[in-house]
Amino acid sequence: MQKFTSFPNFHNIPSSAIKSLFSFFSSLPETTQNPNSFLVNYLIESYSFPKSLALALSKRFSYVKSPEKPQNVCQYFRNIGFSDADIHSTIRASPQVLVCNVEKTLKPKIEFFQNLGLAGSDLGKFISKNSLLLTVSLEKKLVPGLETLKQILVDDKNNENLIRTIGRCNWLLARDPNSRFLSNVEFFKSCGIVGSQLSMLLTRQPRLFLASELKLRELVSQVSDLGIPVYSGMFVHGLYSVSCLSEETFERKLELFRSYGFSKDEFIEMFKKAPVLLRTSEEKLKFGLEFFFKKVQLEKEALFNAPICLMYSMENRVLPRYRVFKIVTSRRLLEKKLTFLKVLTLSEEEFLQKFLLRFGDDADELFLAFKGQKLGSSSSSSSEEES
Repeated sequence: MQKFTSFPNFHNIPSSAIKSLFSFFSSLPETTQNPNSFLVNYLIESYSFPKSLALALSKRFSYVKSPEKPQNVCQYFRNIGFSDADIHSTIRASPQVLVCNVEKTLKPKIEFFQNLGLAGSDLGKFISKNSLLLTVSLEKKLVPGLETLKQILVDDKNNENLIRTIGRCNWLLARDPNSRFLSNVEFFKSCGIVGSQLSMLLTRQPRLFLASELKLRELVSQVSDLGIPVYSGMFVHGLYSVSCLSEETFERKLELFRSYGFSKDEFIEMFKKAPVLLRTSEEKLKFGLEFFFKKVQLEKEALFNAPICLMYSMENRVLPRYRVFKIVTSRRLLEKKLTFLKVLTLSEEEFLQKFLLRFGDDADELFLAFKGQKLGSSSSSSSEEES
């Protein structure tokens, strides 16, 4: 199997990027003007900038001689619902926003995001984490970039997936929308990833759409090596899982399954049936394996055939249903014998109907068991199944 690779986390520029900002401004041509003492003091006192960065910025924006423009920017943010924390984070990550012309530069870009449905505190939180988008061209990048994303994101009610995608990787709008992004879209289509599958991949792993072609080919090879062929309906899920995984993490999860008696081939077969297996945390997998083998006493073959049960929420699905299942089976309330794995696959409505509502005499106790309580308990908090 080829080596697993992971992507750098470049989709947001957090406030901790001050050092890189300093490096950027330090690389700019030196100006003959002296540092702007007003701006130096303003950045240090209002936004806690390091003096070295404040000095570099003051040289870059030496034409700013009064607090009028920075104050206008901050007041505009407050007027549209930004909190002080939102403003602070925005300025720390993208200090050039402070010297923008509100009417000509800043307001049109903010209205661009308002038109997507963002407003008030939601807009403030979004911009504070993606302030880079206020520093790029509206006409050359934001508008055309948005159009290309909309063409892919199908059935996107209220632009929810669009906003989530941009929030996960704001470089989709900050970069040239007609370069690598479009070529990668065509590459995914050549692998049979189209329509809703392409939309899902963009929403959940947008950084893939900015990866190099070499990187994508490596990932496709890794998925194929794991036994999921291109054009399979599971291929996109395998690609998503592998793209989130390092070789070290894969080996640790493989060793975890080996410790419970599964071979490498069995582990890969389980992945083929449920690719999300590789995205499930090691802690959750270990807890699930322990529970199903020791508490439920499943045979290994049963778990091998139904690996999806390891992805269910233990707290919200597995443990509540197990408590009810134990009572129902111990009292022989069911006419037909059902396995616990079958019970797990029932929809919520089916489970409530078959295991809670139909047994009138035992309904109260079953409901309390489902909620993790005991008869006579007044506590509303749920308790985990004892191991």
